[in-house]
Amino acid sequence: MDSDHDVLELVENVGLANHSANNLSILDKKALLRRIDRKILPMLFIVYVAAFLDRVNIANALTMNLPKDLGLTGNQANVALTIFYVPYVLFEIPSNIMIRRLKPHLWLSACILTFGTVMLAQGFVQSYGGLLATRFLLGLAESGIFPGSFYLISFGYKREEAQKRFTFYWCSVLVANMFRGLLASAIANMNGVGGYSNWEMVFILEGIATIFVGVAAFFFLGDFPDEAKWLTKDERAWVIARTTEDKGLVKRITMRDVLCFFSEIKHILGAIIYFSILVPTYNPGIFDRTDPIAHGASGRSGTSVGYYNRRSLRPDTMLISVHNVFSVEYAGICLVAMGAFAAGPIVICWFVMNLHGHAERSIGTAWMIAFGNTGGIVATFAFLATDAPRYVKGYTVCLTVVGVGLVAAIAYGFIISRENRKLRAASRQQKVKYYSP
Repeated sequence: MDSDHDVLELVENVGLANHSANNLSILDKKALLRRIDRKILPMLFIVYVAAFLDRVNIANALTMNLPKDLGLTGNQANVALTIFYVPYVLFEIPSNIMIRRLKPHLWLSACILTFGTVMLAQGFVQSYGGLLATRFLLGLAESGIFPGSFYLISFGYKREEAQKRFTFYWCSVLVANMFRGLLASAIANMNGVGGYSNWEMVFILEGIATIFVGVAAFFFLGDFPDEAKWLTKDERAWVIARTTEDKGLVKRITMRDVLCFFSEIKHILGAIIYFSILVPTYNPGIFDRTDPIAHGASGRSGTSVGYYNRRSLRPDTMLISVHNVFSVEYAGICLVAMGAFAAGPIVICWFVMNLHGHAERSIGTAWMIAFGNTGGIVATFAFLATDAPRYVKGYTVCLTVVGVGLVAAIAYGFIISRENRKLRAASRQQKVKYYSP
């Protein structure tokens, strides 16, 4: 994007801001925020429930006849789980670049439609190679959904308004976890229906449901507020004016923007914090070490937990040191779920809302989610059947990663506070918070 176009865009934004300021009195601000909520959050919530169910339903299929029917041996099941994360991690930044160019309702609905179609096809695989191919394509299709959703949510809200919205969307993961076991149990009883095995029915039925969700997303999901046709001119102007400080100008993202982003250590630390959450989070998600009660507890604590590491560290210590005492082990599992799951939206909101400008926020949201999800690869091989029943290696990995995350969180907070002091000194505005420490 050339400099003349940037100047024109800046003039347009200033004009919109001034126009908005003259019309604020006739706008019901709270009602407008509720309209934005209704247009964006419910559909994104449903989209990710479907996506997450499709991602993890292989864990349920592995408890059915899938290993026998496809002749899986050794660590082949773990490889099938892991291969999902390769394209999922690699394509998240390109996906976040595309969502701005093609609009969220088009890009995200295309992702979920593709995801549902591949899930449906996975119900017809006949070999281990076919399973690997579909899992790879699933990772590719879903790579845009989670970071793209957070990227979309971060627009239209001021920093202090964003946390509730991030937490609401994150709870889609908890809802999916709470009901996936029940859903799989019901489908397990359909073994032989229509000549299909129960594991095939898991993929087929959930794939069909996801396709319907993708179609619905195309019609009902809102776009970025600055280009939303469901907002009036005054409403768009008001939204742009109140959030311009954080977002800046919309411009084409270049390789220079990417390299500039990764030159700052605080961006690396933010991803490490999220990674330290997902390693203990993905272990229950893949290996069924929690149940709906544990995930319900994590959902209830999601709006109130402020610092996760201390809450996660002690429960992992309980699980590595206590065995054959069900009540203690179960309490430890619930506490791990509360600490790790509840911390997710807090850490994401903290990092994402500290990113300034469209380019930085687009790259940063995708980077954090991408690097964090490499925790899924670690989690897949942390708890192996050969380590049963104590799984000392797995819990040791979790404890180590959480400890690293604690150090990264402290370092990130220190850097943010230091930059705030420098910016205040330069601008002589002592009360302004440029970043949330």
